[in-house]
Amino acid sequence: MKSLRKNSTRGTFSIRETSAVIDICRNSYGSVLFSMGNTKVICAVSIDTDVPDFARNKNTGWLTAEYTMLPYSTGKRTKREFSKRDGRSVEIQRLIGRSLRAGIDLDRFQGFSMFIDCDVLQADGGTRTASITGGYIAMKLAVDRMLREGLLQENPLKGNIAAISIGIVDDEILLDLDYSEDSRADVDMNIVMNSKLELIEIQGSSEQAPFSVDRMNRMVEIAGKGIKELMNIQNSCCN
Repeated sequence: MKSLRKNSTRGTFSIRETSAVIDICRNSYGSVLFSMGNTKVICAVSIDTDVPDFARNKNTGWLTAEYTMLPYSTGKRTKREFSKRDGRSVEIQRLIGRSLRAGIDLDRFQGFSMFIDCDVLQADGGTRTASITGGYIAMKLAVDRMLREGLLQENPLKGNIAAISIGIVDDEILLDLDYSEDSRADVDMNIVMNSKLELIEIQGSSEQAPFSVDRMNRMVEIAGKGIKELMNIQNSCCN
């Protein structure tokens, strides 16, 4: 398909060049440097036996995530977050946590907490979706290690979780938006799916003009094809 992207040969429904470099953090149970285009995120897992009371009372484990944009990740320096968290970061890390919890049976993770830290080294659009997709890789690596070490007796993972952005720019649907596209999008959506390409979450809004249900359904369909590609990448580096 002819590219409708400005200054790019990438197809309208194509994902950006994507790579995953695993096991980059020695002290993490599972880690990856996940890149989509110029967006680069380190996702790293820590495991603890300190489980929140609400999970302990239900005899389950727990999984949570933290998300941070490092100061040099954007053109204008991003301030470090200390005692007061930025509202955007809190919202994104909740999305990451919700999404990845959909991929694990916490009943089979009893006695453990998993922390997934997502640190954005470089931001060029899609940092939350890259964090979810890379976060699953780190989670899978960590669970595999726990199984090898005998910390877990059975695999608690239900299947892949991945996410991608999609939007309408100049009245055309574009998959996997970079910052230049996202900043002028009429519609911007983030879509999370599982390995069956069932929807986990949709975040979307009309920035400029309303859009039809039919067009939204078409965007979900296109996003599913991009997510399937991302899951193939996940599997290639986790198996």
